[in-house]
Amino acid sequence: MSVIVDGSPLGIPDVVSVARDRTTIAIGAGLAERMAPARRVVEDAVERGAVVYGITTGFGALANVRIERAESEELQHAIIRSHAAGAGDPMPEEVVRGMMLLRARTLAAGHAGVRPVLVERIVELLNRGIHPIVPEHGSVGASGDLAPLAHCALAVIGEGEVRANGSRVPASDALRAAGIEPVTLESKEGLALVNGTEGMLAMLCLAIHDLSRVLQTADVACGMSVEALLATDRPFAENIHALRPHPGQLASAENLRRLTAGSRVIASHRTTAHAVQDAYSLRCAPQVHGACRDALDYARAVAERELASEVDNPVVFGETGDVESAGNFHGEPVAFALDFLAIAASEVASISERRTDRMLDPAHSNGLPAFLAPDAGVNSGFMLAQYTQASMVAECKRLAVPASVDSIPTSGTTEDHVSMGWDAGLKVRRSVANAEAVVAIEALVAAQALDLRAPLEPSAAASAVRAAIRERIAFMPKDRFLAPDIEAARDLARTGELARAAAGAVGELR
Repeated sequence: MSVIVDGSPLGIPDVVSVARDRTTIAIGAGLAERMAPARRVVEDAVERGAVVYGITTGFGALANVRIERAESEELQHAIIRSHAAGAGDPMPEEVVRGMMLLRARTLAAGHAGVRPVLVERIVELLNRGIHPIVPEHGSVGASGDLAPLAHCALAVIGEGEVRANGSRVPASDALRAAGIEPVTLESKEGLALVNGTEGMLAMLCLAIHDLSRVLQTADVACGMSVEALLATDRPFAENIHALRPHPGQLASAENLRRLTAGSRVIASHRTTAHAVQDAYSLRCAPQVHGACRDALDYARAVAERELASEVDNPVVFGETGDVESAGNFHGEPVAFALDFLAIAASEVASISERRTDRMLDPAHSNGLPAFLAPDAGVNSGFMLAQYTQASMVAECKRLAVPASVDSIPTSGTTEDHVSMGWDAGLKVRRSVANAEAVVAIEALVAAQALDLRAPLEPSAAASAVRAAIRERIAFMPKDRFLAPDIEAARDLARTGELARAAAGAVGELR
């Protein structure tokens, strides 16, 4: 199946598929007809010598500089060269692919006033695996992701550097080897290639996909920890959560009821005194996980609206002939969503680490050996796995400080309020990756704890998840090199295998 670019909205799965799986992209039927009216407006403005921002004027603080018709082509190339001013390590390929796809969709929507050849060339580069080198720093998230998009645009005109066939090479060489002609830009086209929120939006789509899986896995790991700690399942009862019907809370509580159903471990101590009231990290898991899910749902709604939006400037209305300079490129909505996800990732990691610590601490584990080492003292068990969690949680807390509350004026203060959405995207990528690792470690530790509870049998879901872990990671009777086990657990979380194992026992999780 191909992802179709014809100007209509894309979905988050489309972005993830193209970004990570290199799904082929096809140009939709009727693209030229959709783009033609706005293009005629631009060409007419140039022909008449009308004063139109970015078409017959300079950019940003140079908007009052009139550009003569003879210089209009050079103007469009110059903006790409001057704006490709990023610094730092190259962005991951998946982010670059995502932003290229999204920019092609925006141009195809028909209000940028450019020719179809720009969309066609971006799609061709993606399908041929030619990826521009985009430095990680340079965007402040208003006028969109100017510098990152300019680095992408360089490849369209055969300049800059790209990665092709595993090597970093000049774009001119890669295009020549692939038989691709660089595009000679015409009026408005350079500006249209760089002015939008596609970089931060690509990171938002990928973060939504990843955090969704992390939150589902967090419910799975929590269910295992509840059993391992001889906790009670009573706080997950449906009638309790009906009194506070936040959607995420209801979903997480339902998952935990199903994940712990039929547990002989829980049944074995249901009437004992210690189970009267559990620690917050157990008892309040649906409320915390649920709030994170609600933040994720908000971010998803923002992303879906943005995936159907046109964020170019100026906007060309082919039906009326109007060209309007406005502010749809401002990244504030996307920046907020990214910052909310960083907060959610921090919280799910934080509560997961607390559950892990309880399983390792004999003062709070209800009879488990210290650090889950059968011969504690000679062996340290999973002591340092919790240290790893602690370091990542601490970093998540720092990364949860919002980028979007910051602003620094640019372009001679013409752009005097910016969103910092790109930086919010950089933060959330690391935060979600940390949360994934923390939750994976909790599941790994819980599997060891459940083994130590034998002969008591956990729920069907916990048994299935433990079996999936044991296929890759053996029980640890004495200390061994632990980093490979943690990486294997992380891979099981990253691929969704832990959640799938649970779903195989109790049905699809929410």
